[in-house]
Amino acid sequence: MSLVAIGINHRTATVDLREKVAFSPDTIHDAMKSLAGETGSGEAVIVSTCNRTELYCNTEDAQKVVSWLEHYHQLNHDDVAPCLYQHEGQKAVQHLMRVASGLDSLVLGEPQILGQVKQAFSKAKESGTVAATMDRLFQNTFSVAKKVRTETEIGSAAVSVAFAAVVMAKQIFSALSNTKVLLVGAGETIELVARHLKENGVATMVVANRTLSRAEAMCEEFNATAITLEQIPEYLPKADIVISSTASPLPILGKGMVEKALKQRRHQPMLLVDIAVPRDIEAEVADLDDAYLYTVDDLQSIVEQNMASRREAAEQAELITEEQSFQFMEWIRSLQSVDSIREYRTHANEIKDELLERAVHKLTQGGDAEEVLRELANRLTNKLIHAPTQALTVASRQGDFNALGQLRTALGLDKD
Repeated sequence: MSLVAIGINHRTATVDLREKVAFSPDTIHDAMKSLAGETGSGEAVIVSTCNRTELYCNTEDAQKVVSWLEHYHQLNHDDVAPCLYQHEGQKAVQHLMRVASGLDSLVLGEPQILGQVKQAFSKAKESGTVAATMDRLFQNTFSVAKKVRTETEIGSAAVSVAFAAVVMAKQIFSALSNTKVLLVGAGETIELVARHLKENGVATMVVANRTLSRAEAMCEEFNATAITLEQIPEYLPKADIVISSTASPLPILGKGMVEKALKQRRHQPMLLVDIAVPRDIEAEVADLDDAYLYTVDDLQSIVEQNMASRREAAEQAELITEEQSFQFMEWIRSLQSVDSIREYRTHANEIKDELLERAVHKLTQGGDAEEVLRELANRLTNKLIHAPTQALTVASRQGDFNALGQLRTALGLDKD
């Protein structure tokens, strides 16, 4: 049996094809049981996200896994095969470790994938498709991902504009939990900003949007207050942080509105982050005392610097996954050696027991003790040296000096 990883991801296939090979939560348990049965090892884990579908299993025939995937989703081989990648042995182990560490993600170093891999492993355990090898593999993988996070800077730098906006806020307000935030817009970017803010302890958020119902839907998740754009002047003086991202063709926050709000705040500082293109906040706001305005260009510069920092960290992380995957394979090889030793000892003991039983029988029948012992010794020696003698003969005839040398060392003939 060999560890095999077969998959398809955002680099190898279109969204359309990725959707076709994905596994829904309703089918994942039955799918893993089916795959484990197909490989014959009883072990299988399926990782299925919007960006990848990967099958991990123990099998002697990787093509069986490919055929199973195509048959399960009723897909044409010529459509799927060119988009698949396949890793075996240590490469399969290292691939899983790279995936869990965020080294193979669309956004380098993103942390969400580790949780998704853990969830896939948990479902596999529920399905009964995890035995000793897979359990050890995934537990080691989770340790490696943690090691990558703690020993490198791969996850410390913001690489999305939304995250960069929150990092900027943290630099100005040391404790975000005490700040009040006004978010303008209710699209994907603002939703991501809200999620990052919540993770950083912000408790008071107001979401302003042209369509109130859309803002209300988003506010349910974050326990925020929804208002219309027309209500912004009322809420702006209370905001320590304003982050805006709408599709408005004209600015929503003008210099006069912000200036008035600052007066009501008695000139307590206000951070304004404009992620929109075209701008939501008039550029002249930057001229106001106590107003700190940053645009999407400012944030993009931070993102580019941080991506370079993550790429450096990724080089360190690659070395960690390579070393740890090698150690895992050493553990696999140690299991194989233990099995071989156990099998060899069992075989030798069976020979001993068979010949000893025959010798005891002859002694009970009145046979000469010295003759019986001599026959036992000769037969036992011949039986035990038969296989090594054949191996030495074959290696000598074929001129395989490497094999011959290994055999002589193993048999104690070349003690040096």
